[in-house]
Amino acid sequence: MSEVTLSLTAARHLHLAAQGLLKKPRCRPQPADILSTIQRMSLLQIDTINVVARSPYLVLFSRLGAYPPQWLDEALSRGDLMEYWAHEACFLPRTDFSLVRHRMLSPDKMGWKYRKEWMEEHAAEIEALMDHILQNGPVRSTDFEHPRKGTSGWWEWKPHKRHLEGLFTAGKVMVIGRHNFQRIYDLTTRAMPHWNDECDLIDQEQAEAVMLQNSARSLGIFRGQWLADYYRLRQPALPALLSRWQEEGRVIPVEVEALGPMWLDADLAPLLEQAQAGKLTATHSAVLSPFDPVVWDRKRAEQLFDFSYRLECYTPAPKRQFGYFVLPLLHQGKLVGRMDSKMHRKTGVLEIFALYLQQGVRVSQSLEKGLMQAINDFARWQGAGRIELKHRPEQLFSAQATGWEIDAA
Repeated sequence: MSEVTLSLTAARHLHLAAQGLLKKPRCRPQPADILSTIQRMSLLQIDTINVVARSPYLVLFSRLGAYPPQWLDEALSRGDLMEYWAHEACFLPRTDFSLVRHRMLSPDKMGWKYRKEWMEEHAAEIEALMDHILQNGPVRSTDFEHPRKGTSGWWEWKPHKRHLEGLFTAGKVMVIGRHNFQRIYDLTTRAMPHWNDECDLIDQEQAEAVMLQNSARSLGIFRGQWLADYYRLRQPALPALLSRWQEEGRVIPVEVEALGPMWLDADLAPLLEQAQAGKLTATHSAVLSPFDPVVWDRKRAEQLFDFSYRLECYTPAPKRQFGYFVLPLLHQGKLVGRMDSKMHRKTGVLEIFALYLQQGVRVSQSLEKGLMQAINDFARWQGAGRIELKHRPEQLFSAQATGWEIDAA
């Protein structure tokens, strides 16, 4: 397929370069870095679990270093970003509204994200809710009465929350901000006053073509089968697509050690000679989110990084292998381990219940220094002054077996 050959290490480094995780940032982050970092990844997945920093904030921290988390909220409120179903619920650049608009206009195709029966059954209430927003301005679901207990005995979603979720999926309302991570909704016509479906709408085929190009750019190096998962697309006709991209100079065929034929996005071509010579080095160590683009496709993470990973927070505790909310650990181009932890915000303690290294990873001074710095940075950013360490590999952090104080920044 190609005369360009790469080591597995070089392929990993090219992927991390595309994702902004190859080297530690040299400069202090600026507010504008929020948008540019999300543009680089194309998508920033949203998750609400809060045992440590919520996932979207952590994904940005892994790439930017210590930044004020409110910068993400401000970018959303300012209109730099929007929210919609992409990989899953995601932040994406507001300029990509056109890529997902066709999904909004066909909400019946969105599966569990849109319940047509509910929207039809409650049409009068939903129309009244839309009028309320028109007359009174943006709303949160908490602006409406508390739900009653359902027949199951659990607290059920209040009707207005269901209404707003349905309107959001159908593109009738948009998330224009968040308060304490709760969505603030406004009418799409008010949030996007210059948008006109008759003039601006692109069809599904055009939108998905751009999504696939975005996926290739954000992955950097890829197997064709990895492309569709990025935006949750159906698998395209890959041979024809990739052949056309090659003719257009969008991709370069490469042969990767242990993985075989792959494709390099043309944006990474300036790094190719360095990568072939083994001079594209990875120096970054970081704590990653379970919803980081590097690991959200579990099959890709296993194939590229030999990192078998699953999120166990929805698994009954006795059946968990590693823990409730386990965070992958990146060190110099490899996923070397994982840790299960919790941030105790009142006491300023990051408790690490367990830290595991991948099989075959040798404890060295470099590894220990890199992981300690990454954990310290991660904890300090969340306001922790101390690490409490429970289970760990015997040789790792042996001089700080139960934890350590974190130096002030």
